[in-house]
Amino acid sequence: MTAALVAGLVAGYGIALPVGAVATYLVSLTARTCLRTGVCAALGVATADGVYALVATVGGAAVAAVVRPVLTPLRWASALVLLALAVRGAATALRQYRAHRLSTRSAPPPPGPARAYLSLLGITLLNPTTVVYFAALVLGDGAGDAVRPFEQGAFVLAAFVASASWQVTLAGGGALLGRALTGHRGRLATALVSSTVMTALAVRVMT
Repeated sequence: MTAALVAGLVAGYGIALPVGAVATYLVSLTARTCLRTGVCAALGVATADGVYALVATVGGAAVAAVVRPVLTPLRWASALVLLALAVRGAATALRQYRAHRLSTRSAPPPPGPARAYLSLLGITLLNPTTVVYFAALVLGDGAGDAVRPFEQGAFVLAAFVASASWQVTLAGGGALLGRALTGHRGRLATALVSSTVMTALAVRVMT
């Protein structure tokens, strides 16, 4: 069991630590809203990682073989979602900056904790690389059939905890950033940087 827990922690951090578009959006979302919303969004990301870890440990190489043919459509879908988020974020920030106020009645309300959780869960599930990563890591050598269900559960739980701890850390950073940059220009700058990074990563996904 200890080996399964350690393997799950290593695998969870391995997939969560690289800071990509989802992490950038998580930090930006928390900076614009509050820590509670950011934590719920972070748990949405971790839930998706846990789901893919569970699918990989149960289905193994067969799951990876099924997902692999649709990697390209899923990458395009993920890139389009990221582009839409980038455009919306930049447009909203520019509109609010030109109006010289942080929020307007006409602007859409920020997402609540439940909506943030579901949004980040859906965005992260669009990344099929995660399930291929876990399948290759856990069952790529064909030893997955010898793993007991209890050890599989320990691995999945550890992977979820590792991902959740890192995502919540990022959300905490976003909350601190939001407190530090409370002015109109600070909000505009962080929104534009976030949109730029998400756009660049979306282009990278499509190429």
